Amino acid sequence: MPFVEVTLAQGRTAEQLRSLIHEVTEAVVRSVGVRVESVRVVIREVPRTHWAAGDHTLAERDGARPEGPA
Repeated sequence: MPFVEVTLAQGRTAEQLRSLIHEVTEAVVRSVGVRVESVRVVIREVPRTHWAAGDHTLAERDGARPEGPA
């Protein structure tokens, strides 16, 4: 029974998360030859204030982005 865990920063829509679950499930079915019913997918969403790289959180990086035209 394959178990896949995906960790993402928060901010995706329900539709995007649903699509990710579908695509990951299909990839597992194709690559290891199991039944779709056997695949488990868990998505963990991390707040952007709790994910950092290079000593800057994603939320800090979001705030540093220049705003485009309205």
